[in-house]
Parts: sequence; structure tokens; C-alpha cells
Amino acid sequence: MAGEVYSTRDGRLCPNCGRPVAHCICARLRAARPAGDGRVRVGRETQGRNGKAVTVVSGLPLLPDELRALAKELKQRCGTGGTVKDGVLEIQGDHRDLIVEELARRGYDAKRSGG
Repeated sequence: MAGEVYSTRDGRLCPNCGRPVAHCICARLRAARPAGDGRVRVGRETQGRNGKAVTVVSGLPLLPDELRALAKELKQRCGTGGTVKDGVLEIQGDHRDLIVEELARRGYDAKRSGG
């Protein structure tokens, strides 16, 4: 179907996936990716956690499933627990340097944020 943009049976077709525009998966994937400046920010929070530090990673341009998979790998690398909440990765403990290094190795434009 590469190259077809219209079908008499289905109407307009997506040039990327070849599906009818109403059922195109490309548009949903683009819409699901968070918009941002392309910079991944790695910070530390203690507020609301009884003084315990949590490393917070925000700005990752990933779909929810990809974000959960990356969180699992980062938690294993840090040897600790964590979670994904509202598109933000939370890793228990202060692992900012290790996470920035790992994200940079994977090709993300990561930087430490905060103090």
C-alpha cells in the first residue's frame, strides 16, 4: 500500500501506515507523545515524603508503555524502587548523577535541575 493516498472503498489513506485516516495509528502515536522543549530534566524532591529524597525525571518524549519499560531499567540500574506518575518517573533515593549519565548514554538531552 505504500504510495496510495486514496481508496474508493476507504477514502483518504494515511501515507505512513496505509490505513484509512479515521483509523490511522500514526496520528494517535504523535498525539500521545508529550510536547516539550526536548530537554529531559532530572531533579530531586523531598516535599511530602517525610524528608526522604526521590529522583524525579520529567520531559521524556515517550509513550506510557515505553516510559514504564525505561523506568524498570533505570530502577534496576539504581538498585531501588520507583514509579511512573502522570508521565513523570520517580526513583527512590538521590540518583541524579547516575540517571543523567544513563540517559545521556541512551541519546537523551538530559540535565540536572534544581539545586
